[in-house]
Amino acid sequence: MNRLRNDIMKKELEIFLKSTKDGVVSIDKNCIITLYNIEAEKIIGVPRKDAVGKHVNEVIKNSRLPSILKTGEHEIDWQQEFNSYYLLASRMPIKNEDGEAVGAIAVFRNITDIMNLDKQITNLKEYQSLLQAVFDSAQDAISVVDDKGIHIMVNRAYTKLTGITEQEIIGKTALYDIEEGESLHNRVLKTGRPVKNTKLITKPSGKKVVAQAAPIVVGDKLKGSVAVLHDVTEIRELTDKLHEAQKRIRELSSKYSFDDIIGTSEKLTNIKIQAKKAAKVPATVLLRGESGTGKELFAHAIHSESSRKYNQFVRVNCASLTETLLESELFGYEEGSFTGAKKGGKKGLFEEADNGTIFLDEISEISMSIQVKLLRVLQEREILRVGGVTPIPINVRIIAATNVDLKKAVKKGKFREDLYYRLNVYPITLPPLRERKEDIQRLAVTFIKKFNNDYGRNVNHIAKETLELLHNYEWPGNVRELENIIGRSMINMNYNEQVINIEHLPFLTKPTSKKIEVPITVKDEEIETLDSIVSKIESKYIKEIYDKFNKNKKQTAEKLGISIRSLYYKMEKYDMK
Repeated sequence: MNRLRNDIMKKELEIFLKSTKDGVVSIDKNCIITLYNIEAEKIIGVPRKDAVGKHVNEVIKNSRLPSILKTGEHEIDWQQEFNSYYLLASRMPIKNEDGEAVGAIAVFRNITDIMNLDKQITNLKEYQSLLQAVFDSAQDAISVVDDKGIHIMVNRAYTKLTGITEQEIIGKTALYDIEEGESLHNRVLKTGRPVKNTKLITKPSGKKVVAQAAPIVVGDKLKGSVAVLHDVTEIRELTDKLHEAQKRIRELSSKYSFDDIIGTSEKLTNIKIQAKKAAKVPATVLLRGESGTGKELFAHAIHSESSRKYNQFVRVNCASLTETLLESELFGYEEGSFTGAKKGGKKGLFEEADNGTIFLDEISEISMSIQVKLLRVLQEREILRVGGVTPIPINVRIIAATNVDLKKAVKKGKFREDLYYRLNVYPITLPPLRERKEDIQRLAVTFIKKFNNDYGRNVNHIAKETLELLHNYEWPGNVRELENIIGRSMINMNYNEQVINIEHLPFLTKPTSKKIEVPITVKDEEIETLDSIVSKIESKYIKEIYDKFNKNKKQTAEKLGISIRSLYYKMEKYDMK
């Protein structure tokens, strides 16, 4: 009787292992491989005939099974890389009735391709302990019934999926856990054939599952059925991840073309002609211009017009990351290069942008050490990961942008001269909005359409005096500020109003002018550049307004007629606190 039961349980285990998606390797107390299934053979790359009976370290380099055997500790859900696969592995000791470790088992899953896995395990020793270890480590919900359709075994994943505990389900019929649908177990027991891809709703959890079941045959007798249940929720999660990945791809792709650059002024038209010429060649482009002039928009458009348009466009704000983080983000890192580094390392953004375009915004903010590495990219067309020793060749078109004078930065020793000349191959200077005011009306109409969609409004016109006010304003925040102004004016409007009037722009007023003494007669040695004089006056005036409003940045920005971001930029520029 015991022998028959052993045969049944052994067969049940064999059937289960054939239907599961895990690879299995077990060793005895002498570290000799006793079990080694087909999926293990596929992942490890050593045939079963060359593995079974050998010391585990001869077959699997750096195997942790001897350590598990020695310490008796469990390792659950370890993610690791092996033979170009990413595995999710659990390791645990196999103990006899006296609690003595008589072996160890590794259960692992190839999570790089989980669709076509097939498992097999033979030569079972200490099979009851092994069965329980494998059963509880499996990622799928599994239930087993005998030839009468009575549940005799379920795993932890089953309880998690259905909400039914092992104590509750054992001894119950195959219909006990089904809210809607036909029992797969009963179909298998009636026909003796496997059943695949059947939709069910379980109770009490009410979860929708896709299940498959197979018969347990010992000799020529049907002894039961084993079913594997896949939570459709998991499939939904994978679908969501796919959508996220697609969203990420869209983010990495260019969003705009030259048609999205609004304006017909002579200055803008000439700049667009320049940019289109730049798009036709792979030369490095340096976009120069004040904040808000559309440097990123031009970078997208250049990429979209180039031969690289079907490859990725990666945008990096060099000022938003610390030096260490920026370095690892740009160039990637090798495994173990620093505390917290991911196993297997990580690709950098230059590698992500291979055969595409990388846009380095606010390039003036990068440190000297990163400037050296960037110079190597431009000269050698290769990168070196953090902690790496092997150069990685890349084919990336670089577009850089800055709102500061890099020549001055070079003179002050804040920017490498050789890097400046490498970046300045094809410079394009974008005009500020105050130098192309004839584009204001067209831009404003475009923003009105945008905010009509965003805010559910029906604005269709700008009053003549309002447009005059917009033309008379100096726009320190450029096109971005104009967009913000139009958006705020529409928020101030009632839902039935369709025309933007001056009263909708109370914040667009010039601050009260204050007499500032400007030297008219100066000695030769006192002569300064106009930019220097303007900066001194601007710095002094901003500080006075800032102090007047008790260092309230929001009020200060409103009174100065600039965006809060522009104020932060100017305060940083003039070292105000």
